[in-house]
Amino acid sequence: MTLQIAIVLLILVGSLVLFITEILRMDLIALLVMGSLVLTGLVTPPEAVAGFSNAAVIAVWAMFILSDGLTRTGIANIIGNSILKVAGTQEISVIIIVMLVASFFSAFMNNIGVAALMLPVVIDIARRTNVPVSRLLIPLAYGCLLGGLTTLVGNTPNLLLSNSLENFGLNAFKLFDFSPIGVICVFSGIVFMVIFGRHLLPKTALEEDIQKRSQRNLRTQYGLQSHVFEIKVPKNSSLEGKTLNESKIGTAAGLIVLAIKRGMNTDFMPSRKKMLKANDRLIIQGTLDRFQEFLRWSELVIEREAPVLQGLMSTKMKLVEVSLEDNSPLVGSLLQHGEFRKQYQSNVLAIKRGTLIRRSNLSNIPLKKGDLLLLQTLPENFEELSNSLEFSDIKEIEEDELIEIYNLEESLFVVSVPKESILAGQNFSKNRFGEAFDFRLLAIFRDGELIIMPPSDQNLKGGDILLIEGQQEDLNVLRGLQEFELQESSKLPLNTLESDRLSIIETILDPRSNLIDQPLSEFNFRDKYGLEPIAIWREGKAIRSNLNHTKLKLGDALLVIGPREQINIFQEDSNFIVLTPDSQKLTKTEKAPIAISIMIGVLFSVFAGWFPIYISAVIGATMMILFKCISMEDAYLAINWRIIFLIAGMLPLGTAIENSGAAALIANQAMNILSPLGPWWVIAGLYLLTAIATMAIPTAALVVLMAPIVLSTSVELNIPPQTAMMAVAIAASASFASPVSHPANILVMGPGGYKFSDYIKIGIPLSLIIFLITMILLPIIWPIEAT
Repeated sequence: MTLQIAIVLLILVGSLVLFITEILRMDLIALLVMGSLVLTGLVTPPEAVAGFSNAAVIAVWAMFILSDGLTRTGIANIIGNSILKVAGTQEISVIIIVMLVASFFSAFMNNIGVAALMLPVVIDIARRTNVPVSRLLIPLAYGCLLGGLTTLVGNTPNLLLSNSLENFGLNAFKLFDFSPIGVICVFSGIVFMVIFGRHLLPKTALEEDIQKRSQRNLRTQYGLQSHVFEIKVPKNSSLEGKTLNESKIGTAAGLIVLAIKRGMNTDFMPSRKKMLKANDRLIIQGTLDRFQEFLRWSELVIEREAPVLQGLMSTKMKLVEVSLEDNSPLVGSLLQHGEFRKQYQSNVLAIKRGTLIRRSNLSNIPLKKGDLLLLQTLPENFEELSNSLEFSDIKEIEEDELIEIYNLEESLFVVSVPKESILAGQNFSKNRFGEAFDFRLLAIFRDGELIIMPPSDQNLKGGDILLIEGQQEDLNVLRGLQEFELQESSKLPLNTLESDRLSIIETILDPRSNLIDQPLSEFNFRDKYGLEPIAIWREGKAIRSNLNHTKLKLGDALLVIGPREQINIFQEDSNFIVLTPDSQKLTKTEKAPIAISIMIGVLFSVFAGWFPIYISAVIGATMMILFKCISMEDAYLAINWRIIFLIAGMLPLGTAIENSGAAALIANQAMNILSPLGPWWVIAGLYLLTAIATMAIPTAALVVLMAPIVLSTSVELNIPPQTAMMAVAIAASASFASPVSHPANILVMGPGGYKFSDYIKIGIPLSLIIFLITMILLPIIWPIEAT
């Protein structure tokens, strides 16, 4: 093994580990791989960036635009009406038609786009046919994957492997070379789903009650009806004249003000700048227990011994300033005081960024490299912080710096717990009270003893004196919350959340969204869209608290409420797919014939051999824009840039594997193991290796890595390269056994209420069926030995 082979294999293994662990984004991993190959001299700079001009990459982004052009011209409505007319209302017939339609469109459109296109359509069909949606969404996803097996343009792996053949001077795949095996796989998959698979699909009693995704049933599913109550602003309240934002009823108490009733008028989804007045009645969405919990904390009494208590504490504590390193997991995330204290045994008192110093609301800003954190820590923990690779420039802060630079005395105050307080036995650290008001408990003075940085399980006692860092005015706000009068009837009428002006919708992230893994607060969801998130449905459970700090995951279903005019605007946003009936995106139905004609023209030009697929696709995408089936701005948004950068970044690794001799080395090892068994077993081994790897590695990256190995193995064992590449293409596309194997699987997970195990128990048998069909038909249709 040469040094070059060792380095390229090291980069290969490192990239696989990063893909599997998901420590970094997949597109960032690909760019790191590309940079590493250049720095180590395994590829030249032109070879490193050649992926961006690769024919397959061009074809992929052009197909994204073509697919979105078809979507925006009303194909979804045509599909929905056609399915209902043909399928009727029986579950079996609906499953068959859904899978057939999804397969057909996935043969010629990007299968991620088809899944996103048909998802709201199938949910609406489930509502209208009384078929539980969980019985239809996995068949939809699998139909999209099966359809990708039937043509060259069906999915990205087919295009990439065909392009690899062409780059090696071999005959590339033609448009319908995949069809003989692919079509049989489609019908076999449908038969399996109808006879066996549908019996493995979940059908819970809860879902039978909520299969109609009306607003009332959405409230039931997300548990909202029991979380709506009414409070009143009394006369002479300290909150009178303050805005909703200043009252902190939303940010601190985690409650949503759905409406304000003032006299005969009702203001739905009021602005945060809305002034409160006496006798206002607020319709609140949230947990009543949390509201009452905050009322209990208002018993705390402000004292004046802060300097004395601080002096006692200074002899036992260190105040240090640390700088965040780039490799710290804290960079880019919101500060969670409880988690930070647990991991680093320190309290964060302030953040300094340049000349700006923040002492309050620290949990609302993403941390950045180079931020200076002012920490309170125990002396014995100082050395551990100094040795940490996540921090640098660690130094102790003198008292004069503390006052002059950080003005910390202004944010320290002392409160006492009354002797007979109901707060006795309450836990400060585990309670949301501290996080809500950005309070940090620094010390407790109890029975003459000073408890520095009390442990997280420390309960309060009557008579305790607490040293807290925060803003004293927040305690005044807390007392203002106590003045609200809870109205006797907390069960509001069913139409409280529904009106001519207010509406609830359910939405999920589009697989191509740039908001994946971002918390709602990071992109100001409330201010940007004028809507309020109520709950997130994730892995069969509703999340109703701390939504602003919850990172959105692909497959999450998000319930939002707001004025209908804002919802009409929201449904045009390309980051989301609206699932609620009658809330679909506006379409240009008059352009549908043009869009279909353009797509037919693209396919015919490829089939007739006039142009290669990437040229035909680019011309077709241009025609879609020229004839206004899709705007130029929407065309850019239609492209899944993560996939493009993933492919372009990983292609140089495939080049390095081939040029360094690593592909030949791996092929020789495979030949030594499998060649005695014959070519059929070699191809079967390549198929199974690819199929297993799809459960953890993105398929686009996987086939780029497999291509040079498969080609080298084919040459060494005298196997026709097209045959081996066909097997690998089918294995990469048949990603049924895991929700993370393909974006289409993740997309339906939240709306269908699926668990990981649902994909395993249905996907593994289907994967085995596709494997057997492929290995039986492959020697018949494609030569298994070179002539």
